[in-house]
Amino acid sequence: MAPQNENKLKHLEFLQLTITRMNVNSFLVKGWLVTLVAAIFVLSQKDANAGFLWVAPFITILFWILDGFFVSTERKYRSSYDHVRKLEEPQIDFSMDTKTFEGGRNSFFMCLLSLTLLLFYPLIIIASILGASILNQ
Repeated sequence: MAPQNENKLKHLEFLQLTITRMNVNSFLVKGWLVTLVAAIFVLSQKDANAGFLWVAPFITILFWILDGFFVSTERKYRSSYDHVRKLEEPQIDFSMDTKTFEGGRNSFFMCLLSLTLLLFYPLIIIASILGASILNQ
């Protein structure tokens, strides 16, 4: 005999896999940024070209925007997950559309200003600017 909520569980599983993928992407973006900024610092020291360091803050901003997209998408799917878990079995349609969950806390701008991103990216920008200004002296 099949479980009573088989469709709901399967739909929640699809949503959870997408949430996990967005979370992993966000983590990878942070890892790649740290690697890239470290490489820029090393290359600027090797070639004695401190002007190279001024590229790091701009790259950090680009990665911040990309990470904001992943966080926003993850939040939309978390909202969708919360919505689906409250549905009755006949209401399950396996929709992965998140348009109804846009805005508010899930908006791209709000995600750019989320605590997890604000604790990471501005520090990289400040460190890059300080490093570039110290090495340019």
